[in-house]
Amino acid sequence: MNHRHILLMNGPDHKGLIYLVTRVLFENNQNIIRNDEYVSPSRRFFMRTEFEGDADLTQLTETLRAELPEGIELRINPKKKKDIVLLVTREHHCLGELLIRYAFDELDATIQAVVSNYNVLQPLVSKFGIPFHYVSHEHKTREEHEEALLRTLAIYEPEYLVLAKYMRVLTPGFVEQYANRIINIHHSFLPAFMGANPYRQAYERGVKIIGATAHFVNNDLDEGPIIAQDVKEVDHRQTAADMATLGRDTEKLVLSKALKLVFNDRVFIQDNRTVIL
Repeated sequence: MNHRHILLMNGPDHKGLIYLVTRVLFENNQNIIRNDEYVSPSRRFFMRTEFEGDADLTQLTETLRAELPEGIELRINPKKKKDIVLLVTREHHCLGELLIRYAFDELDATIQAVVSNYNVLQPLVSKFGIPFHYVSHEHKTREEHEEALLRTLAIYEPEYLVLAKYMRVLTPGFVEQYANRIINIHHSFLPAFMGANPYRQAYERGVKIIGATAHFVNNDLDEGPIIAQDVKEVDHRQTAADMATLGRDTEKLVLSKALKLVFNDRVFIQDNRTVIL
């Protein structure tokens, strides 16, 4: 039975890299479905190859590494849905969008659970038959709360965490547990208007567009590698509250777009930037 796989490769550019990979796949009776590559101005090579066939992925990876020059990073992932946990606070719009997409098999992921520091959204989540965990932050230090979160997450061992309007800053210790595996939606077109109340900041600045940014979380607030962005036009007639209402539609669509890219293994992280193939 043929299975689909995705080969991800990046490293210093060399002549013949595409030939070496495609030859090894051909010799191992694999059929290439799609191939995308990019060479950055700094001469770093990125490639995503989707292929199908019955293969021992460990042996195939070892064969490829033996053929490729030193310094090339390589991994092969089975093409499958990712296991994820959603972290939320009290806003429903991003959560609702993801739950509906999941219900209609449009998310490319399995939502294992929803975790929140409030129980406000439990009735919504229960309609979709997904486990909901209320992990209160009341009377806890940030570290104590995150320890409780990690114990809950350990039940599921998710591949990714999605902050679907989770309005708490994560500590470096927590982020390290899921390095490059936490995706956040920020209600601003970063790098403008970081931190709290971006729509109020935008209104006071008199901007003509507002936006949303989906990014990986790192230890710098709202400064992780950007995955997807979009904007919506506004004018002087809109209040900060109007902008927030308009922005919610942008937020949920940008988050959904970013997740589709990540869950389909199209996103490479290089320094504090992303390359998307």
